[in-house]
Amino acid sequence: MTLSLQKAEEIFEEASRINSGAWVKHSRNVAEAARFIASKDLDLYEEKAYIFGLLHDIGRHKYLNGMNHILEGYNFLMEKGYEEEARICMTHTFAFKDVNAIYGQWDSSEAEIKIVERYINSIQYNEYDLLIQLCDSLALPNGFALIEKRFVETALRVGINSLTLCKWRAVLNIKKYFEDKIGRPIYELLPDVVQNTFGKLEV
Repeated sequence: MTLSLQKAEEIFEEASRINSGAWVKHSRNVAEAARFIASKDLDLYEEKAYIFGLLHDIGRHKYLNGMNHILEGYNFLMEKGYEEEARICMTHTFAFKDVNAIYGQWDSSEAEIKIVERYINSIQYNEYDLLIQLCDSLALPNGFALIEKRFVETALRVGINSLTLCKWRAVLNIKKYFEDKIGRPIYELLPDVVQNTFGKLEV
């Protein structure tokens, strides 16, 4: 089923009322980053990219913290018939295809983790999967920032593990992939990257 922008906004607004938090502004910024990049990539549609970015963390309407939001978001959107958007809920975390390449710890059952593992191993990532994996690492709740700042901010907040560097390298490779495609640095497309990364500069 095709999800319209209006319906996506309705779903998002309802979810944000149920369980508000930093994820709401973060998701808005992921959506905007995805739209900015898609506007320069002939293989992508801006509105579709925006919707995927907006709903990638929709599972946080039930699970504000932890990894349960991945499967919850997938099931939530699948029940509504939105398969493509549900897919993004599953894939956005795993730029490096390993269910242990996460920030923090799994708070799901072994059976649930196996469902996620089988899913991500059964598909080949498409352009939108890669785009949202990238934009998830470009967007803070207060705006866009250097990927490295997002890496550190998340690591300090929820921790790292033995696969964190693999995850970071995968995201940086995706960044290079899109920069090669569009022929310019990603950061040129995102407003206020310097200010959000380094704070207000005193002149």
